[in-house]
Amino acid sequence: MPELPEVEVTRRRIARKLVGRTISGVHTTRESYFFLTPPAELKRRLKGREVTGLKRLGKYLLAELDDGSRLLLHLGMTGQLFVQGSASLRLLSSTARATLKPEDQKSFKPDAHTHLRLSFKDDGPEVWFRDVRKFGKVKWIAPGDSDERIDKLGVDALKATGNVLWEASRGKRVAAKSLLMDQSVLAGVGNIYADESLFLSGVRPTRKAGKLTRKECDALAANIRKVMKRSIETGGSSISDYISPDGEDGAYQDERMVYARKGEPCRVCGTPIKKITVGQRGTHYCPRCQK
Repeated sequence: MPELPEVEVTRRRIARKLVGRTISGVHTTRESYFFLTPPAELKRRLKGREVTGLKRLGKYLLAELDDGSRLLLHLGMTGQLFVQGSASLRLLSSTARATLKPEDQKSFKPDAHTHLRLSFKDDGPEVWFRDVRKFGKVKWIAPGDSDERIDKLGVDALKATGNVLWEASRGKRVAAKSLLMDQSVLAGVGNIYADESLFLSGVRPTRKAGKLTRKECDALAANIRKVMKRSIETGGSSISDYISPDGEDGAYQDERMVYARKGEPCRVCGTPIKKITVGQRGTHYCPRCQK
């Protein structure tokens, strides 16, 4: 699932192809749970509107429109937001074009999983939202309105502080990892960066949140900011479906210390990395480095 770094990379790169342009056409697949706003209404509300800004709140993107309304976009688990003309193996390998010779795989063509296509008055490249599993979401928000999904978000993870974690953890019996992934505490932390931050902080993911010391909370907050900023610098983690809007893969997965490294030696002590389940999520840690 794309986490804060992947969504932030997407925001920065897609903004160049979105902000300042006027929408001339909205093309969708048929109505489904992907659309929180029905396709027919999306087409009516978005056509003719200029995109004036693009913000990120946790793992959500909010496109601001010239009439004061907003378009909420959430990538879900397998969502891909990219620009027409992108040539990514992650896109091409999921379509019939994967059988073509490399020189013929010039660009991705919209398929049944491309649920939203925005075209523009300037006749430049379209912006496409593709999601195989349809766990992503699209919703139009009227001027002056908000949405419960963003109202309940906690502090953005890039602004995480030890004090926020200390106060949120007092008296809590949930696992430390579950606390970090609670979006009402820190918005944007998911499986990858929770595992990585816990490792760098020397905290075992199963530790009860209420047992964390103030020093550990400070370390966790600092390492959350550290790994996320580094991931943004490297274009995010392309472990499964994620690609950037221009079709490029991220590179942070090459720097992982524990995530998805089950059985491999810890880069610090050499102990094999273990994988367990915490809060129904696969969780990786070093049994020697993390206490």
